[in-house]
Amino acid sequence: MRVFLQKLLTDRVIKLANKYTSRPNQKRVHEALTSLFNHINKGQGKHGLILDFDPSSRLIIFSDQHKGNRSPGDDFALSEKNYLAALKYYNDQQFLFCSLGDSEEFWKYPVLSVLKHNKATFEQEANFLKRNAFFKIFGNHDLYWDNDPLAGYQLEKAYGKKLKVHEGIILRIPIDSRTLAVFLTHGHQGDLQSDGNWFSKWFVSNVWAPFQAYLRINPNTPAFDNQLKSKHNAMMYDWTAQQSGMALITGHTHQPVFNSLTHLERTYIRLEEARKNGNAEVVQKLEAELIAGKISGDTSPRLDYSRNTYFNTGCCCFNDGDITGIEIADGKIRLIKWKFIPQTGSKRTVLEESSLANLLEPIVPAESKI
Repeated sequence: MRVFLQKLLTDRVIKLANKYTSRPNQKRVHEALTSLFNHINKGQGKHGLILDFDPSSRLIIFSDQHKGNRSPGDDFALSEKNYLAALKYYNDQQFLFCSLGDSEEFWKYPVLSVLKHNKATFEQEANFLKRNAFFKIFGNHDLYWDNDPLAGYQLEKAYGKKLKVHEGIILRIPIDSRTLAVFLTHGHQGDLQSDGNWFSKWFVSNVWAPFQAYLRINPNTPAFDNQLKSKHNAMMYDWTAQQSGMALITGHTHQPVFNSLTHLERTYIRLEEARKNGNAEVVQKLEAELIAGKISGDTSPRLDYSRNTYFNTGCCCFNDGDITGIEIADGKIRLIKWKFIPQTGSKRTVLEESSLANLLEPIVPAESKI
């Protein structure tokens, strides 16, 4: 009966879940991002911090783990192996680590239940904290870390050390004679169904969670509906395109974005280019990946018609167990994926790569200015 209902209801249920968990409003999104960025820059309140990022430093950004309690509705359960392997790799390589929000799923599960069933992941994250290399940002599903009186106690219990949770971080990265500001925040700000909306939380906890647990449906697939760009990603890109000397990295939408284009979009662009060039082998490969919903590939060319300043980490709870994230290292920014291979274990793959210098506007020679 469960298998029959899965086939019958999966698409309908995911569309219903998306309807009740995402309703971004462009004016609110833009105002919220501007307000947060300005507050952090001015050092006002507890909104976030500014980090001077040394070019020799290396940073990994993961978001949207949605750690649960290992019940059938726990979206993170399949991804745990990849996540633990990735954290060990990055800690061994002396990376800084930023967890960009929705790390824990508190809309569906009680806090104590999540802490109890994720001790291994908290221990791995704590290894970064021991080096003062761990930064934690809250999202809408783990807003508890920001607004509950017991949050500080629970954080210290989970990590063995006090930890401050922020709403955003600004990295200041020197590039030649200029400075690139990289703004990190979860990205739920301005989303009417996520930014402080009680009904969405009630719906996820009391309707979606039990239904998902019974049907064992994970809605986090990279190419669920072939939509080239989510409405929320487009709004965040529009805001970023109005800024100067800045790049924005968020999570929240569970849709990987690199240089302002979704990884799915960039795959379609590669496919179109291969068709024009008559490269049948590449066409066949990309079409197979798109049909299977396994979007991957080498670095795509830089696009002249797009500002290259908006990025999204994707998530750490895809329904095949894969996780995606953003690396900043060696003067480059990368979209990476970790996939578990039964014979060899978890493997890191670079999906996209670009020089950080490409995120800055080109310098216009004085003689060419009007």
